[in-house]
Amino acid sequence: LVALVSGFGAEAFGQEAHGALRAHVAAGLTVGLLTLARIAWWWLADVRPDPAPDAEGMRGSLARTVHILLIVVPVGMAASGIGMMVLSGAGAQLFGGVPGALPEFDKLLPRAPHGIGARVLVALIGLHVSAALYHHFARRDALIRRMWFSSRT
Repeated sequence: LVALVSGFGAEAFGQEAHGALRAHVAAGLTVGLLTLARIAWWWLADVRPDPAPDAEGMRGSLARTVHILLIVVPVGMAASGIGMMVLSGAGAQLFGGVPGALPEFDKLLPRAPHGIGARVLVALIGLHVSAALYHHFARRDALIRRMWFSSRT
């Protein structure tokens, strides 16, 4: 959420968004690294969550698709964000104390997929939260308890 909020904030403030962009880059790198660690954990420990163990048909397909996209989209966003930092040289201005206005990120090729990814990620988070609330309040099937840190039900 920090990466999304600071990214949209940096977009709104434009050339004066040094602080928001610093937070965005740090949060985005953290999310990207944690997502890669999560993938590595699945490969090494073979512990993959079953997004909807009782879901069949369209609901099950939608649950699996959303969960896959919640992994793929953040990795793609981290890659496009790193690409923008490398192509623009903005890292020196953000973290190296080099004065000056930020580059025009809109002119860089990775900017378009990065912006689309942000909006897709907001939609995916909305779907995920909506589904969790549906399971908790409408189905009352203890799905949220299964997602928590306790032992599996």
